[in-house]
Amino acid sequence: MINNLSILLVEDDDVAAESVVRGVGKIAPEIPIIIAENGRVALDILNKTNKSEDLTYPFIILLDINMPVMNGIEFLEEIRASKKFKDLVIFILTTSNEDADKTIAYQHNVAGYMVKSAVGPQFSKLATLLKYYQEAVELNQKSE
Repeated sequence: MINNLSILLVEDDDVAAESVVRGVGKIAPEIPIIIAENGRVALDILNKTNKSEDLTYPFIILLDINMPVMNGIEFLEEIRASKKFKDLVIFILTTSNEDADKTIAYQHNVAGYMVKSAVGPQFSKLATLLKYYQEAVELNQKSE
């Protein structure tokens, strides 16, 4: 069974965000992507206090680490401390290849850690991964 997967992309770099949107659009155009420019905006979307964006279940989060206002690690800490959101599926998508960042991300139960430079031109490997992930994994269908 194919899930109707959505993506919340938490990314402050407009060029990277557009590349992800284009890359996913080529391989899995049925996957809608909502973009939040930092962790605070992403929390507003999740809490439905940002009325301009409507994220529906099931979804995954693609999270950058290095962002202003609320970075990816701060976002992870808040999400994992939340009873409502602690089980969300989150993948890190970042430029950081630092072992310390990988360690703290996995300590916060991320589903995977991807370095942007390793996911191929126009994020083609990421798009392929998301397409197969959508087809193979049963995600929680809960809605708030």
